[in-house]
Parts: sequence; structure tokens; C-alpha cells
Amino acid sequence: MFPVSTDPAADDFPTSRVRTRAEAEAYVASVCFKHGPPRLMGIELEWTVHHQDDPARPLDTAALIAALGAHAPRSLVPDSPHRPLPNGSVLTVEPGGQVEVSSRPTTSMSSLFTVVAADAAHIARRLDREGLVLGEQGTDPWRHPRRVLRVPRYAAMETAFDRIGLDGRLMMCSTAGVQVCLDAGEPHRIAARWSALHALGPVMMATFANSPRLFGAETGWVSTRTRTLLRTDPPRTRPSSVTEDPAGSWARRVLDTSVVCLRRDGDDWTAPSGISFAEWIHGALPEPPTRDDLDYHLSTVFPPVRPRGYLEVRYLDAQPGEGWMLPAAALIALFREESTVDEVLALTSPAVGRWVHAARHGLRDRTLAQVAEDVFALACRLLDEPDVPAGLSGRLADFVARRIAAAGDR
Repeated sequence: MFPVSTDPAADDFPTSRVRTRAEAEAYVASVCFKHGPPRLMGIELEWTVHHQDDPARPLDTAALIAALGAHAPRSLVPDSPHRPLPNGSVLTVEPGGQVEVSSRPTTSMSSLFTVVAADAAHIARRLDREGLVLGEQGTDPWRHPRRVLRVPRYAAMETAFDRIGLDGRLMMCSTAGVQVCLDAGEPHRIAARWSALHALGPVMMATFANSPRLFGAETGWVSTRTRTLLRTDPPRTRPSSVTEDPAGSWARRVLDTSVVCLRRDGDDWTAPSGISFAEWIHGALPEPPTRDDLDYHLSTVFPPVRPRGYLEVRYLDAQPGEGWMLPAAALIALFREESTVDEVLALTSPAVGRWVHAARHGLRDRTLAQVAEDVFALACRLLDEPDVPAGLSGRLADFVARRIAAAGDR
């Protein structure tokens, strides 16, 4: 669940009823874009989970519960102690049984990667003892979506997304990604950082696309995961507008997005179709919304870059093994210094808005391939620093060169 803000500005707003749209927009802007120098970073890794003897077999929930043990979240095991992983990361489970490891924020890339790698390896060993294995792609290549988390939130989301098509179930149950969390930055730099993360998105997606298959067949998209997300519920999942006022634009978007979960006593959280949060404020539902309702609503809007006080970069497919280190390191390096952010903006200008091109064609799109070559050359130079795992710069350069060459051969 999206955390309730402790921002002092939140004291200006009621803890019970949200009275006006303007009040709600001001609250969203204050909690979603926190100001400060870019110091902290974090990583969230998701994987689908499969049986070793038959990856296409439906996941045995009992085996997953046994493997996770005391680390299992309460959404899966209600009386679980939900203990942190050995190095402090938190484990959660997505609706289809995907496991997710979320690091604590830190100022050190080297420490971050060491912790996340160790906690991921711990989970892989526990799964192995139950005959399970982590998936290596951004979508489940074989199985149809099947929800294993029987909680009201996901039942309500499933109902809402089913009105649109199958992609909502696929998004919830069959996708996995690499998420990198970065500070929003100082007030006068937030717009530039927001713009650069969006301009870089198609280039990163194309370079690390890793989900070409679904239901045992090629889809024709190099990132089927991105296709699925874009089709799930476009007002909720499409890339955000890039404006000079990201906080204001985001707040307006959130208020105009339909309510997908209506929390109430009992197991039925289904919301009436098509009612935005702004309409809820203005009386479209019997009970007025509270600030807690608005916090919860924020957790149901998930574009490729999501502001959560920090900026959560969500546009990367899951990678095999420790391949997640490459895009994560590049993003962290490119957004550590503001002068580099400006360079990223200049280098990526030809790629702005090419989200669908990136998801469908990857680096076969020559514009994206050229920008990728330039951007990752910059990232590799920035990774020749003491606080970077040894050899990572060379690994990134080799990976990008191979991907560009392979795309050019097709």
C-alpha cells in the first residue's frame, strides 16, 4: 500500500473528509514530489515463479508458501510474521504469485547492489528447496494469468480491468520488472529530472526489452510486458505528461483517474465503473472520500514513472540472473549529478515519446539504437567510480554493443 504521508504540509488538510478538488490536488502534489538533493536510491525486483520440472505448470501456492516461510507477506499468509530478508530487504508477493524484493533506500550503489543480490539469492535458494525457480523474463512465457492472492483489492481491480480486456489480468498476474527509485531532486530541478526520466524511458525499454513471448508463442513485441501495461487501463497506465509543473500535472491526472477499489467492510471492494476521484469528491458516491482514500487511490495509478515522494522508474522488464544490475546502474549513474541530467535530456531528444516503437521494435528502431549508443557510452564513463561494483561498466558496454549488433542483423 502507498504510505500515508508524514509531510508537514499534510497538516493543512483534513484527516477525514476531502472537501474540494483543489484541496486534493494540493495534497497529492505535496506528498508525491518531495524536495531535496538527489542522494538516496533503491531497487525493487520482481520475478515470476515456476516449477523447475515444468515451468508451464500452474504455480502450486502451497509450495510457494513453504518456500517463503516467515518472509511470506500477510496478503498470502494472514498470520505470517512477514520477517525482512537477511540483509533488510522486504519481500512481497504480487497477485499471480510473482515475488518482489524491495531494498531499503541507501546512498551507496555498491552497498545497494550487494544487499539486493544477497537477498535475491536467499529467496532463490529457498524456492529451490521446494522445486521452484525464479523466471527470467518480463512476462510469463507460458501460463495464462491466475490470481493466487485472494484479497479484496485485487478482486476489485480484476473486475475493473476485465471490463477493458485481458491485459489487466496479465499485468497483475503474469508480468515482472526491475524498478529503480531515485530522489525527485531540488525544487528547481524536478521538472528537468522528470523530463529526462521520461525521455530516457523508450531507450531503456528498447535496450533491456525481455518479454517477447506469451502463452507459448512470439507476440511480435520485444516487450510484451510494456504492451500489456499500456493496454491495461490507459488513463491509469500510460506515460505521464511532461510539463514544467510535474506535481500539478500529476495531481490533476490522479484526480481524473477512475476509482478502481472502494474500501469497505467485507470482501467486496468493487467500485462503480468510470467514477473519477474528483467526481467522488463532488458527491458521485454515497460516502465522501477521506485523505486515506486518496492515499489508497494513489497506489492504483501506475505509469512508467510514478512519483511517490521519490521517483519510481517502472519501465524495465525483469532481467535474467544479475542482469538487473546493468539498467539499474545506468539509471543511478545518469541521475546522480544535475549536469548529467541535462546531458541526458540533450542526448535523448530524438527518442522522446517513442514508447510504442520501443516496446514493439526495440533497438531495431534505428533512432532508439543511435540514442542508446550515445546514452550508454555516457553511463559507462560515469560508472568508472569507486562506489560501483567492479567490472560493471565493461559489462554494460558489452551488453549494449551486443544488443545493438543483434538488432541490426535482423
